[in-house]
Amino acid sequence: MKKLYSLYILIITQGLSLVGSRMSGIAIGLWLYQTKGTTMYLLLIPFFNEITAVIFGGIAGIVVDRWKRKYAMMLGDLGQAVGTVLLFVCTFGNNLNIYLIYIAVIIQGIFTLFESIAADAATTMMVTESHIDRANAIKEMTFPMAGIIAPVISGFLYVIIGIEGILLIDFVTFIISVVILIFIKIPEPEIQEYHSSEDNNFIKDMSTGFMCLLKVKGLFGLTLYITFINFMLNGPLELVIPYITKINGNSFVLATILAIMNLGAFMGAIIIAVYEIKLTRINTIILGINISSVMFLIFGIARTPLFLGGSLFILMIPLPIINAMFKSIIQTKVTASMQGRAFSAIAQISNAIVPLSFVITGFLIDNILEPAVAGPNWKVIGYFLGSKPGSGIGLILVVTGALILIVTLIVRRIPNIKYLEEKS
Repeated sequence: MKKLYSLYILIITQGLSLVGSRMSGIAIGLWLYQTKGTTMYLLLIPFFNEITAVIFGGIAGIVVDRWKRKYAMMLGDLGQAVGTVLLFVCTFGNNLNIYLIYIAVIIQGIFTLFESIAADAATTMMVTESHIDRANAIKEMTFPMAGIIAPVISGFLYVIIGIEGILLIDFVTFIISVVILIFIKIPEPEIQEYHSSEDNNFIKDMSTGFMCLLKVKGLFGLTLYITFINFMLNGPLELVIPYITKINGNSFVLATILAIMNLGAFMGAIIIAVYEIKLTRINTIILGINISSVMFLIFGIARTPLFLGGSLFILMIPLPIINAMFKSIIQTKVTASMQGRAFSAIAQISNAIVPLSFVITGFLIDNILEPAVAGPNWKVIGYFLGSKPGSGIGLILVVTGALILIVTLIVRRIPNIKYLEEKS
């Protein structure tokens, strides 16, 4: 019971700091899009935030497995606070330097990695295997909840206290999280053989996370599949703001649809937290991805607020379920003392590819698809997607949904992935 209590306190504090981060992210993202007028500047923020895992993922995994996981989480929060301070400094005089913003984002990305890997690895030690799906689902609730709360608060406070005030709130949430972590007891796994002097080689140690994934048949394949899905989703999902802005242009409609979008993800987390899903975790992942891919197709051709909001709501419901199930599979298939490096290996694989989604998507929209909408070669596509601003983004969304659906139909027929949970 004490472990569960500590876990819930940990989740609440993480949620609080996440709200602060989303508030500052919204404020800076809106400023970039309004002042620069292109999607590329906006998409480079998540690109720089995530690419750091490729370089620092192995180090983060080793630190998490060798340190107390509480200390790794505290380091993560303090590092993110430093990044927020840098953002605060470059906002003086309302003259944001875009290069300093990207440097601050890189710093925050590095320490977010430490915090998230440590939190995922610590969850295993705080709940039994029978409750791990529910624990991961409750953790997943913090993301959409922050997505619902942050736009409302940041939109209201931005006018009153400005971007500097919002960044200050973000900084305070990190400090609160560190203080609370001091008093939380997080169990540590038993020391395993990899700590022996023979194996205590830093470079060799960095590869052990990948070996954990390769050791279980199908686990590495599942990781590559989830990486592909994230690659296909991340860039297009960042287009929600410019897509709805181009189609509708009403800030109230945009704010409402963003809230509905995050409400969908929140509902998905509630479903898995409250109800026991009878399907295997693998089949649940496959079903959820199929649903999201179909909703991408609908979202790409939707033009009215009702269909835009409705398709996004349903699209988002499976995503926290998929994330929770994937984490549960890793937590049940990999030894607890190795999970820091296993999760860091996953972050390295994912972030070596996924951030390119932001760059490719931004380039296609700004330089090829949106300019092509007014051209003669758009007529056939325009028959289905229209020929108004935003139609180029609609094409990206439709193609994304179709590719995800096709690849998922192929993956579900691969035995090593399909029967992964039956393997020891």
